[in-house]
Amino acid sequence: MKIGFNMLLWTAFVTDEHFPCFEKLKHVGYDGVEIPLFNGTPAHYRNVARGLRDNGLACTAVTVIPDQAHSPISPDAGDRAGAQDFLKWAVECCAALGTEVLCGPYYQPLGVFTGQGPTEDEKNRAAEVHRDIADIAAQANVLLTVEPLNRFECYFLNTLQDAVAYVKRVGHPNFKAMYDTFHGNIEERDPVGCIREHVGALGHFHVSASDRGTPGRDHVAWPETFRALRGGGYDGWVTIEAFGRAMPDLAATTCVWRDLSGSPEEVYAEGWRLISRGWEHAAGQA
Repeated sequence: MKIGFNMLLWTAFVTDEHFPCFEKLKHVGYDGVEIPLFNGTPAHYRNVARGLRDNGLACTAVTVIPDQAHSPISPDAGDRAGAQDFLKWAVECCAALGTEVLCGPYYQPLGVFTGQGPTEDEKNRAAEVHRDIADIAAQANVLLTVEPLNRFECYFLNTLQDAVAYVKRVGHPNFKAMYDTFHGNIEERDPVGCIREHVGALGHFHVSASDRGTPGRDHVAWPETFRALRGGGYDGWVTIEAFGRAMPDLAATTCVWRDLSGSPEEVYAEGWRLISRGWEHAAGQA
């Protein structure tokens, strides 16, 4: 198991000015960080990779579908071609970074709804896009992991069962599911039981507090969550995703209207202790 921290607590676009965060996270004990991929070039991310290497950190990455013109579920072939191009760009940036995992809800634009659940046609269209991208990502040694979100952000995948069924539809060994405890807290009838049931399908895991603040200062069942993961044989990244108000535009996008933690230091220091101790205590207790 490797412990990571998502850079979205500070920024949606990592540059040299954020390299001091790398040093702080390494000092605490983190194995890597999660880099947002929303814009930029492979050349830019090769520079970010240098900053990671200088601090002895590995990385994962996260992206989202930016708009309808890049939607894998769209009935318009041009939009789906746009999705192909966008995800190829994301994989190229991952290769430049040396990323191990590309996670996220990269199946539909967020906040777009049709008034019903996903159709079979939408699932099949998206699966075709993701199957092709999974081939390309495999060549770059990047694992794709698709993230279900709560019903207020999307309609295509809301539960872990939704994601696992969709992964089976894509049917590619380089395409797996991921789980985020914030979304699971909203959508899952049994947020721990679903992990236990589907742990073998997981390629990535987000530790995110029920209020998006400091993990451990919330009501997620953390000891049981870590027992379900470790007892099921999960050995991938366990990455904290938390949000704050440091970046007004990002705060608006993530719907953060109040301070969710005392400080970034509180989030990453307490979060690391929560995971490392929780993982240790989970040994032999599943």
